[in-house]
Amino acid sequence: MRALEVLSIQRIGAEERAMIEAVDPAIKLTDAGGWFDGEIRETWPAFTCDRYLQPDARGSGSREERDRLLAKAEVILGGWPFPLDLRARAKKLRWLHQRPAGASNLLRGDLWGSDVVVSTSRGLGNTLAMAEYALAGILHFAKGLPQAAIDRDANRFSHRAYRPLLLKGKTACIVGVGGIGQDVGRLCAAIGMRVVGTRRKPRDDMPLPEGFAMVGSPADLDHLLPEADFVVICCQWTPQTTHLFDAGRFALMKTGSVLLNVARGEIVDETALLDALQRDHLRGAALDVYDGEFEKAPLAQLWSDPRVLITPHISGASDLNRHRAIELFCDNLAAYLADRPLVNVIDWERGY
Repeated sequence: MRALEVLSIQRIGAEERAMIEAVDPAIKLTDAGGWFDGEIRETWPAFTCDRYLQPDARGSGSREERDRLLAKAEVILGGWPFPLDLRARAKKLRWLHQRPAGASNLLRGDLWGSDVVVSTSRGLGNTLAMAEYALAGILHFAKGLPQAAIDRDANRFSHRAYRPLLLKGKTACIVGVGGIGQDVGRLCAAIGMRVVGTRRKPRDDMPLPEGFAMVGSPADLDHLLPEADFVVICCQWTPQTTHLFDAGRFALMKTGSVLLNVARGEIVDETALLDALQRDHLRGAALDVYDGEFEKAPLAQLWSDPRVLITPHISGASDLNRHRAIELFCDNLAAYLADRPLVNVIDWERGY
């Protein structure tokens, strides 16, 4: 039995290592987590490195040693950020699995569109934590809580400025009814909201997800926006969804509605969002992501607006780790060894 050379370029724990090695005796796992941090510092924006690398992380081994690790790897377990020239250096690479869910993470580098099979952890992240974040954003604006900070700074209360809403009976539109979107819809329905949504390919023969009144196709979005009190973006960022929310879509949204984004910042045209806020067309926006978040700070006009909450992509974080990326990787590893199809393989043309 030939050895299967598996290289992890993201740090893994002892339990995760044991799970991977238990898949099959043929697996020869090398843990090189952190080895490439120095290269990443040289090739990624400083903002990205400050956000995702430890302050003292400079990598391990020589360039030649890292090249040798990549050169013999048939399978790589990756994360974010990653060496931008993986394909060029990993000549034997046939499959890479990245622990994050978003395929758009890989737009940098030479893997995108290559002959390497790449899979993601789409739908298997901390989706419930992300749904709770969306619900928290809905409650924040529904109860007028941005006004509390304004009152505190002014040292006086402005009672009439809060304008609280009763959420029971209000409509939430979920854009992207996948793993995250289904959890968002379920939580919204649990507090009495009417839930509608869109997904790339809805199927008439499938039952509606729990809590949803209807799920349409992307073509139905423009019909759903005028009736939605809260719009939650949960879809993948692809060429088709870049600036999906532009001036035209904001014009369709109900006056006084709220936008929430737990997907990718590039899905929203931030100039159009600013205009909608300045015209008081929106009640507010909760953004766990923003355009260019991996390279720069948020747009100052958005960040300084009291009607806008911006957080640094933390909606999936919680005290309990429910991320199942390693479980999926192990399942796919068994399938790879048995020459069966892998799950969550990126379709380069589709974009995820």
